[in-house]
Amino acid sequence: MRKVIGIGETILDIIFRNNKPEKAVPGGSVFNGMVSLARCGIPALFISELGNDKVGHLIKDFMVENHLSPDYIDFFEDGSSPVSLAFLDEQQNASYQFYRDFPEKRLQIKFPEIQANDILILSSYFAVNPVLRKEIVRLLTYAEQQKAIIYYDINFRKPHAGERLQLMPGFIENFRFSTIVRCSSEDLEVLFPGETVSEIYKKHIAPYCKYFIVTQGKEDILLKTEAFEKSYPVETFVPVSTIGAGDNFNAGLILGLMREKILLDDLEYLSENQWNKLIESGERFASAVCRTMENYVGWDYKLQNNCTIDN
Repeated sequence: MRKVIGIGETILDIIFRNNKPEKAVPGGSVFNGMVSLARCGIPALFISELGNDKVGHLIKDFMVENHLSPDYIDFFEDGSSPVSLAFLDEQQNASYQFYRDFPEKRLQIKFPEIQANDILILSSYFAVNPVLRKEIVRLLTYAEQQKAIIYYDINFRKPHAGERLQLMPGFIENFRFSTIVRCSSEDLEVLFPGETVSEIYKKHIAPYCKYFIVTQGKEDILLKTEAFEKSYPVETFVPVSTIGAGDNFNAGLILGLMREKILLDDLEYLSENQWNKLIESGERFASAVCRTMENYVGWDYKLQNNCTIDN
């Protein structure tokens, strides 16, 4: 059975509104989308690391409750599970403060089996972190050898801007492995300052990866491929929270790939109409999450939006 494998940080998000804690939810850029996919009935395996502590056990229980396998979590003894404080502004956008205490040896876990046309997703600083780089490349190499679809969300933000040049070889290597690259306009401002989306695609993405998607908050979603490019308007509404919006765009697009039975070798021949369906699926997931204080789509999303996958 075709499945999705995610790798990334797992963290407890404590969400503040008007400087008062409102809710605590398990999170992480890949984690959020993986929970949504699992809630929609997609076979989902997640590779990550947590402390063998109360926060780690809380998140493990949450994963089990949400049908997201915890079998590939490295529960370490030396350190503690990461926590973030997420402060919502008047536009419901979040700024973060992180607390992390990781051991010296990380990701001491066996990777799950990957088969042809499975989908691997990776994202954020975790995907270029020099401390984890060896294991990330090992997983990417394995996924490429098995002919999986590799979906890479850049998700690189201002707190790490000073490391941009040092990390650039890792970004380029990730682009080379990737089947689809997705990012936000905010990521591009940090990673490639002063360059337009078209310049970035031509110079930095297209030499390695054919398919590039840029989300821009309330502005149009941009798609660039070798065959054509297109912009897609997004739904206008007042969000409850924007935490997890991009993460769930990824999940929605991945669900679209599985629902439409699009395999690795099919991507080269996708029509504009097929891409329309994929982008729409991503945008609907993102919109659904922005209407809630959770980081993922609700349990009722599967029934309401025809998320049935016939494997």
